[in-house]
Amino acid sequence: MSAVTPDTAGANLRSPRPAPGRRLTTGLVLAGVSAAAFSLSGVFASGLLDTGWSPGAMVLVRVAIAALVVLPLGIVSLRGDWRPVRRNLRLITVYGVVSVAGCQFAYFSAVQYMPVGPALLIEYTAPAAVVLWFWLRHGQRPTRATIAGTLLAAVGLVLVLDLVSGTQGAVDPVGIAWALVAMLGVSTYFVINADADTGLPPFALAAGGLTTASLALGLLGATGIMPLTYSTASPVYAGTEVAWWLPLLGLGVVTAALAYVAGIAAGRRLGPRLSSFVGLFEVVAAIGFAWLLLDELPRAIQLVGGVLILAGVIAVQAGEKRTTTAPARPTPTENAT
Repeated sequence: MSAVTPDTAGANLRSPRPAPGRRLTTGLVLAGVSAAAFSLSGVFASGLLDTGWSPGAMVLVRVAIAALVVLPLGIVSLRGDWRPVRRNLRLITVYGVVSVAGCQFAYFSAVQYMPVGPALLIEYTAPAAVVLWFWLRHGQRPTRATIAGTLLAAVGLVLVLDLVSGTQGAVDPVGIAWALVAMLGVSTYFVINADADTGLPPFALAAGGLTTASLALGLLGATGIMPLTYSTASPVYAGTEVAWWLPLLGLGVVTAALAYVAGIAAGRRLGPRLSSFVGLFEVVAAIGFAWLLLDELPRAIQLVGGVLILAGVIAVQAGEKRTTTAPARPTPTENAT
């Protein structure tokens, strides 16, 4: 992530050791829900793209709908105490501009210069970047299990994205640069999510970030930097036409509002490293949903890759249990989820 992002996102953050028992189980469930919700974005978007929607228009509407859904919940979660918001205005801005708007804009910019598979591979090296960040910045050396899990997950990701078939096109250096920016955005997302010391309830952080991202994306669209085209034609999913606004609602409510809130709540319980590795299941779930809703049958090698990612997550979880860090201090926000 960019040089300014980690420090502004929480210079005092220490990666908490995942707590055993119910807290860990709840965190894993929330992280899985978040990954599954995010993974549906490709399925919903595919039908809209076929009818003439531009990626930028879909992202803007998706984030704006999510902001409208989460903002009232964020206000209620503050219980009339706006001090956490005032203290963390800079962090909320970084979260919205870098982790939400910047990440998505960078990814769609990357796929204009390179195939989707390699772009996703670069973007989803974020877990390794998170491990490296806490090692270099906070001296939290990864255990052998964490390193082994990182390698297993990396191999699994290559197989899931089907990058070994040799069918991928040429990779442009400009595309690589944009994909790296997207990776930095994802890394920042996991680091900020896990910082419970801000005093911001998950709903409040999600609401602030999504609102800020909506404004940033709207500015990109208004200036012409991000093309905005749309259509009211009915998209088709698994041979069935649906109203054009239905997948938009799915994008906003499920793949953004639910995904971001669940992701923040998971990060508070699991810490940034473990939650980032569980987030890799977004790629696996995306293939599963494409199979169910778009009749895109996964290859055997992709299924093997999914198993390797699962093995990597299990190894990282074991490594996190052995990490010699001080337990995270309980905060009021952890009861606000």
